[in-house]
Amino acid sequence: MSKSFKKSIEIKETDYDQMGHVNNVVYLQWVQDIAEAHWHHLSGSIQLSDYLWVAIRHEIDYLKEIKPGEQIMAETYVKKMEGVKSERWTIISTKESGQIKARAKTIWCLLDANSKRPKRIPHDLKELFL
Repeated sequence: MSKSFKKSIEIKETDYDQMGHVNNVVYLQWVQDIAEAHWHHLSGSIQLSDYLWVAIRHEIDYLKEIKPGEQIMAETYVKKMEGVKSERWTIISTKESGQIKARAKTIWCLLDANSKRPKRIPHDLKELFL
């Protein structure tokens, strides 16, 4: 089973667009932010200095609008890691009811920090997340 990671989201007034909805670019930033926080939470100094992740695909399903005043939580987990790619899911929901507001799937590619070239995900890194 994957190791999930949760984080509260602070919604700023500027996150809302002219229609009164959280802008889609903001959702994408949240997806990136929680992925990075999860990586830093599980990784040690060696992993952080040896590897980088780059997003190569994002898919976001917007299910329900986030209303002003709602408390929001993001949860992320890695579903699978194969070759140089990692499939990560993020769920954005309300803290109180757990109502899912958005769901995102991101494909990340592991890079060697020095060469900036794709690198096969080593077994010890897989063990951190899966």
